[in-house]
Parts: sequence; C-alpha cells; structure tokens
Amino acid sequence: QITFEYHDTAKQYQKIGPITPLEFYRQIVKPIYNIDNKVCLVHDPRVSNSYGRLYTVEYLGNIVGGQKTLYNNQPITILKRAVFDSIAADEAVWFGVDFGKHMHAKYGILDLKIFDTQLYFDSKFPCQNKASRLEYGESLMTHAMVFTGVHVEKRSSNDTTKTSDNEKSQPDGLQFIRYRVENSHGDDKADKGYLIMTDEWFDEYLYEVVVDKKHLSKEVLAVLDQEPIILKAWDPMGALACS
Repeated sequence: QITFEYHDTAKQYQKIGPITPLEFYRQIVKPIYNIDNKVCLVHDPRVSNSYGRLYTVEYLGNIVGGQKTLYNNQPITILKRAVFDSIAADEAVWFGVDFGKHMHAKYGILDLKIFDTQLYFDSKFPCQNKASRLEYGESLMTHAMVFTGVHVEKRSSNDTTKTSDNEKSQPDGLQFIRYRVENSHGDDKADKGYLIMTDEWFDEYLYEVVVDKKHLSKEVLAVLDQEPIILKAWDPMGALACS
C-alpha cells in the first residue's frame, strides 16, 4: 500500500491512503483518465510498415503476462486531427518525438528553420526523408511530452502541402500552424517549461500520440481488432517505451 500526500490548489495539505496502487487508479485516476479508452497512434512511413495495420515490438514491456504495447499506424493527417479534437475537448495529448533535432533549447523552439544550415554548410537538413531516417537509424523516439494547445486555421482548397515522404500533410479544411508543448525539464527552461513546435517539425520528428477512442473513426478503431505484426526488438518504434 501507499500513502499519497500533496498540497491542493488552495495550498492545503491533503492525504490519500493507505491505498493500493490499483485502488488508487480506480478511485482517483480512472474517472478522469481511463486507459482502457486510450489508443496509441503512430506515424511510421516506412514502406515495410503499412498504414492501417497494428504493430508491437518484440520483447517490449516490463510486466510478465502484461498487455502488449500496441501501435496503430496511421497517416500523419489522422494524428493531427486526433490532436486537434482532443485539445478542443480540453484534453492534453501525450506524444513521443525525436527530441533535440532542429531545436533552440534556450527559447524552447522546435522548428526546421530555426538554424540556417544552408548558409553555414551549403546543405539542407534533414537530408533524408522521415522513412529513410528511421531505416538508417538516423531518427527514433527519444522523449515524451504533452500537447496543451494548437494553432489551427482554415485551409485553402488548393493547398498541396506535403511531408518529406511526399505524403499529404494537412487534414481536409484545416491548416495546422504550431503547437504548445509542456515539457518536464523544469520551469527554468524555455518559457516556464513550455515549448513551441511548428507543424513542419511535427511532420518530421513526431512519431506517436495517445488519444481517446472517441476522437477516432470506426475505420481507425477497427485496426485494433487485428493480430499485431511483431517488429524486431531493436526497431526504432520501441525506443521510447524502452528509455
């Protein structure tokens, strides 16, 4: 059993327990965050890993007999729409990225154009597309954070924005601009611990989000009924869950 001690918003001391971890989840956590209703969507554009398929990673997990970590692979537009619908419903979104790439740590900016690499190196970065970076070990999930806001505008019908993998970047009718990110490195970092991520950075370095089932279509949810394809233990899709 555990005893959970904390100060509430009125700075009053509170205590819960003694209580078992399972009871704590059922009584305190589940009413506001029911993990049975959460889905992990990933964006893995490698040709070998098709969209609309369910994946897991060999040997991943730290509980004998526990549930498998399941990845529902979808186009980037599905992830963006799920993030938007979650934030609109006042729900923060947990996500996994390749942290540190094209980042200004002091100002908390994640932007492909934050540094003018063309000027200094006469070369544009990233040199490879997202799929190629995964295949060659150039990129993988290294850090998890939380989305708490998103800037979205109406999109022109003739907008043809594409990712580095020549994939449609924007959901129908929407133009994603930037995201508000809550990090865990302390209030003394960036803007009181918050970062700004551009939509182009999202396309290239975000790999997974966890959202509620109610924000997903029947077609996306149907993928969960599949028998998962098992990726090798060293596959980059398992990097964050192992770190």
